[in-house]
Amino acid sequence: MPGFAPLRPHAPSSMTTILGIETSCDETSAAIVIDGVEVRSNVVASQVDLHRKYGGVVPEIASRAHIERLDAVIQEALDGAGVAPAEIGAIAVTNRPGLVPALLIGVTAAKTLSWAWGRPLVAVDHIQAHAYSPAIGLSDPPWPAIGLIVSGGHTSLFSIAGPCEIELLGATTDDAAGEAFDKVATILGLGYPGGPEIEKSARAGNPRAVDFPRTMLGPDSLDFSFSGIKTAVLYHVHGQGRTSGGLERLSPAQLADIAASFQQAVIDVLIRKTMLAATRSGISTVVLGGGVAANRTLRSALEAACVSRDLSFHAASPAYCTDNAAMIAALGYHRFTAGHLATLDLDAYSQGQALARA
Repeated sequence: MPGFAPLRPHAPSSMTTILGIETSCDETSAAIVIDGVEVRSNVVASQVDLHRKYGGVVPEIASRAHIERLDAVIQEALDGAGVAPAEIGAIAVTNRPGLVPALLIGVTAAKTLSWAWGRPLVAVDHIQAHAYSPAIGLSDPPWPAIGLIVSGGHTSLFSIAGPCEIELLGATTDDAAGEAFDKVATILGLGYPGGPEIEKSARAGNPRAVDFPRTMLGPDSLDFSFSGIKTAVLYHVHGQGRTSGGLERLSPAQLADIAASFQQAVIDVLIRKTMLAATRSGISTVVLGGGVAANRTLRSALEAACVSRDLSFHAASPAYCTDNAAMIAALGYHRFTAGHLATLDLDAYSQGQALARA
């Protein structure tokens, strides 16, 4: 563990330096962020190659890789930022939601450093950090905003009044958008991870070639459901009621059309729900975060929808869309300054913090 020896009391400073640690799934990450805005370093060790042959994340493999890599990743973040442990003001760590065995690696490391260095410990909700991520690097915070968070495990809409005032408006009732992308990529034989593969194939396709369903769950609902479109793609490829045997009859052009049409159907739902939330709330700013937020078609379409309605739009930088510790440290700064500190009995949880629905 980097710099394990106990440190002298932290000297007062006009800047607050936060060490962030993220191990919620299959990315091992550490970052140094100043005052919630200035990212000095953001080190991410990807595990994609470890999980590709399984077509998804294997929790045991992810946890083992976190154990093997985290010390070096933390040290690299400190070295890259030119920051010594004595300069750290607090340690922020993801403790929910995610794979509990993976989360525990980061939580244990953070608690150890908090004890050894005598620094405050801050617990951060991974999805709330994604909601905050579009503000990283902005001189003027975009709040209040409607936040659309789209990732492999979560698709959520939030009303964000400020960094520590994040209220859930709607969430997925079954498959998240990113999960649907992964499953459809498997159906189409495109490989893993599915999101980038679907986007790549869709570039050569016609997004209106196949009329896949847009599940809205009622005219006033802000929740999401993507299991129906996944099944629709499955039956379109293989035939009604069948789960195999149809892929070989499709040409590359037809596969591209299916990928483009699926992607467009998902994006249409995401935009309609987000615009409904903005209209209902009267909030004039929309922010976008999460792994699927790196999808350029989604970013462009949501921005265009906002422009047409005179809404401001901010998307997280691609570097902060996938799981990363910079967003953990950035939100951790605000939780730290607000006095939301954790104790050394901090635990990890598979589900996010309970947030009231509007």
